[in-house]
Amino acid sequence: MAAAGCVFLRTLTRSGPSKPSPSCPVVCRDFLSVVDLQRYTRDQGSPVYFPQAVLTGDDLYDVTLTDGDCRLRVTLDPGLNRLVEQGVLWPGSTLRNATFGAAMTAQLPDGPGDRDSYRLLSLEVQEAAPGAAGGRRSDTWDSLPWFRSLEPTGPLRANRSVFLPLWNNVDSSGEVWREAPPTEEEEEEGGRQPAVTVSDLRDSFMSGCRDVTRGTVHRQLIVRVVNKSHLMYFGRTDKNCECPYKVVLEVCDWTGSVCAVFWNSVCVNWYRRLKPGDIISLRRYRVKQHYQARPDDIEISVNSRNPAAQIRLLPESSVSPEHVPPGPTYSFSSSKELLDRRHDAVCDVIGLLTFSGRSERIRSKGDGYHDGRGAELLEYRWLQLEDGTSDQPIMVKLFPTSQPETHMKLLPLSVVVCTRLKLIRAADQSPASFHLTNTTYTQVYCTGLGHHSEMSYRKLRPVRQFLQWLRSQDDGQVLGRALIGGFLIHPPPPVSLETFMKDRRGEPGFLRGAELKRELERLYYRERRSFCIQATITMVTYSLKGEEEHCLFWTDQASSLCSSSSSLPLLSPPPSSSLCSSSLLLPSPHWFRRHPSPFPAPPPPSSLCSASSSPLRLPSTLHWFRPPLTSSSSSSAVSQSTPPSVDLGPRRKSCKRKQPPPESPKKRHPSVTLQPDQNHDTVILFEASMEFLVNNNDDDDDDEDTSSFVTAPLLPACPPVTVETLPMRYDHARKEEQAAAVAMGGRGAPGRSDSAHESYYTLRLRALSDGVSVHAVFLPSSPSSPPLLPHANTWTSILSHGAFSSHTPPPSPADLIAVAGQLSNQRLVCVLEACHLGGASTEVVLSRAFHLSD
Repeated sequence: MAAAGCVFLRTLTRSGPSKPSPSCPVVCRDFLSVVDLQRYTRDQGSPVYFPQAVLTGDDLYDVTLTDGDCRLRVTLDPGLNRLVEQGVLWPGSTLRNATFGAAMTAQLPDGPGDRDSYRLLSLEVQEAAPGAAGGRRSDTWDSLPWFRSLEPTGPLRANRSVFLPLWNNVDSSGEVWREAPPTEEEEEEGGRQPAVTVSDLRDSFMSGCRDVTRGTVHRQLIVRVVNKSHLMYFGRTDKNCECPYKVVLEVCDWTGSVCAVFWNSVCVNWYRRLKPGDIISLRRYRVKQHYQARPDDIEISVNSRNPAAQIRLLPESSVSPEHVPPGPTYSFSSSKELLDRRHDAVCDVIGLLTFSGRSERIRSKGDGYHDGRGAELLEYRWLQLEDGTSDQPIMVKLFPTSQPETHMKLLPLSVVVCTRLKLIRAADQSPASFHLTNTTYTQVYCTGLGHHSEMSYRKLRPVRQFLQWLRSQDDGQVLGRALIGGFLIHPPPPVSLETFMKDRRGEPGFLRGAELKRELERLYYRERRSFCIQATITMVTYSLKGEEEHCLFWTDQASSLCSSSSSLPLLSPPPSSSLCSSSLLLPSPHWFRRHPSPFPAPPPPSSLCSASSSPLRLPSTLHWFRPPLTSSSSSSAVSQSTPPSVDLGPRRKSCKRKQPPPESPKKRHPSVTLQPDQNHDTVILFEASMEFLVNNNDDDDDDEDTSSFVTAPLLPACPPVTVETLPMRYDHARKEEQAAAVAMGGRGAPGRSDSAHESYYTLRLRALSDGVSVHAVFLPSSPSSPPLLPHANTWTSILSHGAFSSHTPPPSPADLIAVAGQLSNQRLVCVLEACHLGGASTEVVLSRAFHLSD
């Protein structure tokens, strides 16, 4: 029973009008914690429970809450589904002001006793609050009692017996999926023989034998599992089925092979237990015509009722030697052999994992995107394997294989075997541009789980050759190139606009800026989509991760005069109006000392920088100057900022610039230059002196001498790169933490810098159609980028290739920012890769930008 101080007891069991009812909900002001979120699909009875929510998708969610004293499972109102789908409401979230409503009598689940049922109608997701949920830790929640001692056994609002995983329909979810056979019979002596063979069943079915075509076959069939499919979910909103699953096994004996289809609860009891290579005995099954293959082929239907099949896992020693089914066969291909394999070829691979990508989702083809009805998101991740036979790694786009525990172990330095993969090669790309992906029967085996020692492939020659190469590798060298997570696009998009448009034939065309905004807001958690817009580049920023307040940037003069109200609110904060002319911003002196490598070496201390100085030879000490009063600045004019620690006053006020009156050359003031000493101790005095160069009272100060100084531009208002965008260097000591961060539902660990590449560019794109601006990250030197064809390393070639040329040294950031004025007014076709990372965080990466010639 709940304790006297239980929040649920006080809130949900009060008498009188404050007690929750279908028409009178109650609000809980206390903090509650989310223990678990469980997903399932609607069925025929769901519209009775939620008549007003027929357009909110096919999913329902049950939420387990705790107040620190007990647990309570409630149904999330379908109107709040979006909080889960966009990663706002998580297991572990803290809630406040949760509104509960009682279920109607027709909604109460079947069961004895007075069983209350509640719906969660509204809520506020809070940051973790001290003392939330009674101050208990999450690892103790499972030991808490259930409210009123009534533990729910299944979904509350649909006739289902199992839950779906939160992020896909393929993996198993919950402890109901057994890892041991449901029954264990006494072990029989060796010499077991089958009563019927696959060949007998096929001949009897084709000849029309009534006992086989319409009845139940009781005769024992002994077969070996050759291939095992992933779980296939077929739940529908217009059907009531408690366990809508099926699994297809390719089985064989010495007379032939056949498909055995496991249905419904048989999948729950046996799927996790069976693996390719196991020998099973089947009784009480049906024989049917194969629903996909040739008309003369059959399949064996194994169900939990009508009839209830009998399944037995047999040790090989218990079967008569002459009746032992043959083992599974493998067709391993090395990376060198894959270069010459044909498209759609099915093969097996083994390799050393050197890159393990983050989990993302794409929308399955043929599903409707709008209204959330009938659409399914397919989870996947990229793996990069090396086997030493060529310089070309094996890239695998791996979708779930109903092995969630194995996928969590797919970390760099693991030996991975993937079976029954399909080769995908674009017809117009080089032979080296290929990848492998799932088939129905793909299975994954990984070190650390004991898989390899149980599988027969360990004795094959290709595997032994790979192990010989593996023993020659050095741990340190492999760790030096091992990466995990981060943005990756594979295969690389084309480098010409013509080829790109040809590949996009049949896909949606260019979006307006406002349309792009709407599509980005519709993304689900970790959903990845590509978009195209026609735009110009109005700002380029070079930053280091974690030090975005110190950056180099160029901004176009014309764009800074435009209104910021058309910018995308989540992706493009309004640019500061202080950026009123093209400018190049330099960081503070000590940033240069900590990060000297990306920039040119500083000139001698006696050098002075003026408005006409070359931006390619900017000194590493900070200079302030008064520009000559000539004609208006061109797009390549150079300005320098104050250190970020200097108080520039209110943002709006500091961005104003006092324009001096026309002045003859004879009255032109000399440029003013201030330099802090190289000694760290002088920085405080230097910053104090800078206050005299900032005009904080522009509206009232009419002094000619003061008005001739130009206020330093503020840092560009662009969002920093997300933790999930840059790949991390693999740290074997923190492998569990890194694995959790890149998995679905995971988030990057704050405060820990594991990025393999600290620098990045941010480009502000202004849509030609309606002027809406969007910020996009650009990663021309990402370590996960594949080698590219040589090019000139100009802005035009870098944007069209998406990366620096791998055949020549890349230009320095200062060089690129200095010549960024070349991008002014260029019309570009921009290819954007967007991924929703949870909450209000959406990653937008520019993968290609093609110049539109007149």
